Amino acid sequence: MLFGKVCIFGGRARYCVVKPLACLFTTSSNMAKSKFEYVRNFETDDTCLRNCYIVVRLDGRNFHKFTDQHKFAKPNDNRALGLMSRSARSVMEELEDIVIAYGQSDEFSFVFKRTSTWFKRRASKLMTHVASQFSSSYVFYWKEFFGEDQPLLYPPSFDGRVVLYPSNHNLKDYLSWRQADCHVNNLYNTVFWTLVQKGGLTTVQAEERLKGTLAADKNEILFSEFNINYNTEPAVLKKGTTLIWEKRDETVTKRMKLPSAEEKEVEVTRSRRRVHAHHCDVIGEQFWEEHPDILEDDNC
Repeated sequence: MLFGKVCIFGGRARYCVVKPLACLFTTSSNMAKSKFEYVRNFETDDTCLRNCYIVVRLDGRNFHKFTDQHKFAKPNDNRALGLMSRSARSVMEELEDIVIAYGQSDEFSFVFKRTSTWFKRRASKLMTHVASQFSSSYVFYWKEFFGEDQPLLYPPSFDGRVVLYPSNHNLKDYLSWRQADCHVNNLYNTVFWTLVQKGGLTTVQAEERLKGTLAADKNEILFSEFNINYNTEPAVLKKGTTLIWEKRDETVTKRMKLPSAEEKEVEVTRSRRRVHAHHCDVIGEQFWEEHPDILEDDNC
């Protein structure tokens, strides 16, 4: 709004137009706008559908080369598996809306609760945040698991994808699929590398030997030729790693001042919510019955 008043200039009265003080300055919101802002209209809306579990799955990119150059033990390297789990735990601690994560080999799946509003449910934001947090953690914790004897020769990378699952049944089937894949791959790799390392076959010969074999055949090769009972293999190799939030009591010792001004050590027990690892079956119902708080109501 403009205001008029009479001003005196050189002894003459003149009518002046006076602008309010606020009109002399441009607001910050106006300053942020420019003729180039239209380019935002080219952005794609990638908001995830509501009431669906958001699964972000990461896979190691070109990890065959990575594992060879970093001299991973075959068929499984416990240091590498521990590093994957530690990196996944770092992601969950950063993004608390992840209710469960499952990993095996060079992959990890992260499940956001269906009511999550993190990053306004934008798929690109969720995927890139998970991928960057996981990758940086993998590098950060490398020495903790591999020590100084095996330095990190070059940065690893992980690709990601986002998949939505609308029901508890769908989500449980997804996790069951990944665990079944873990069992199939680990059984094959165990037999394959046993034939190479203990049977004296080349990798080509071992691959040819296993063509067309079923699970029972592979188990028979391990047991009859190498006296290995696959059922006694560590659960982490056969079942993978499942990470969930759990409340557990932790007891710490604190020094407290008494009224007499003396100090005394006192044990204090508190319940804390932390990420814990399980190497168990998720295909059956027992796991879900023992942890009913992971899944949300299908009618939410």
